[in-house]
Amino acid sequence: MIRINKNESPIPAMDTTILKDIISNSDFNFYPDEEYDAFINAYAHYYQLSPNQVSAANGSDEWIQKCMIALPEGPVLTLNPDFFMYTAYAQQINRPIHYVDAESDYTFSIEKIKHEIRRIKPAFFIMSVPHNPSGIQYPKEFLEEISELMKEIGGYFVIDEAYLDFGDSYEIEMQDHIIQMRTLSKAFALAGLRVGIVISTAKTIQTLNSIAHPYPLNTLTLKIATALFNDKSYVTSLLDRQRHLCENLRNIFKNNVSDIIHVIPSKTNFVLTYGELAPDLGRFIHDNGFLPRFYDEPNMNQTVRYSIATETQLEELEKIVKEWREKYDISKSKID
Repeated sequence: MIRINKNESPIPAMDTTILKDIISNSDFNFYPDEEYDAFINAYAHYYQLSPNQVSAANGSDEWIQKCMIALPEGPVLTLNPDFFMYTAYAQQINRPIHYVDAESDYTFSIEKIKHEIRRIKPAFFIMSVPHNPSGIQYPKEFLEEISELMKEIGGYFVIDEAYLDFGDSYEIEMQDHIIQMRTLSKAFALAGLRVGIVISTAKTIQTLNSIAHPYPLNTLTLKIATALFNDKSYVTSLLDRQRHLCENLRNIFKNNVSDIIHVIPSKTNFVLTYGELAPDLGRFIHDNGFLPRFYDEPNMNQTVRYSIATETQLEELEKIVKEWREKYDISKSKID
């Protein structure tokens, strides 16, 4: 079964020769103080940030948890649907969590979001950009309206940018109340190493790190991540290939079924489909060797999400989608 349900990278970050060299030159008998600093500097340099704006931990999940613990008391507001771990970590510490529901096409109204912010006055508002599971990237102006309102009520705006490297880059004025969360699990193909990053002002980084572990990441993880970001040309080629796979995936559904199934234009490494026929296509794909993401939630029970695979696997996936479409067309013509 080919797994296309977890938005993972189907390609490795680097080849085994480089990995063996990194392992052989790693000092596992020492604590990774220097390795941590080296990674922070490499990442900050790649994105043209100051190192004191950046901090790293064990996956972006840990940063979600840290926000729940370290940020001021009060409710959290998010979108429904969005990344399920926002709810899970809020429930861990009994922090109240509220939701802004999506429209029928899985988009979100900025006016509804602002209304709920004014009504609930959350300690922080968190959303994924681009959005998971829809794949939509909301524009800079959309985010700025939220940012301004959260600043007005004295709360934080946490922007989960796990999929941003597949989407469109943007610049939002960095202020104390803005926290950008990122990960190396998706576009950078290092999900197994669990590297999560936050970007903010030095003051807010200090707030989040008030509950930091002394050594949040191990030597090998840090060495591999640093080696990746020290090679800008390789990172560029890796991201180019990932984006090419995203385009191929989008085209499979856009070109073959978008006239009968809703296919949301995606700025991520996955595509969300919805409608009466979407589950049937998903089951057919599943029965033919690919594992997509199905949902149990009432507002998602007619949706199926597919994440990228290798070039060869995507070719096979397209054959399966075309086969389903042919069967549908034949059955439809018989009915007509």
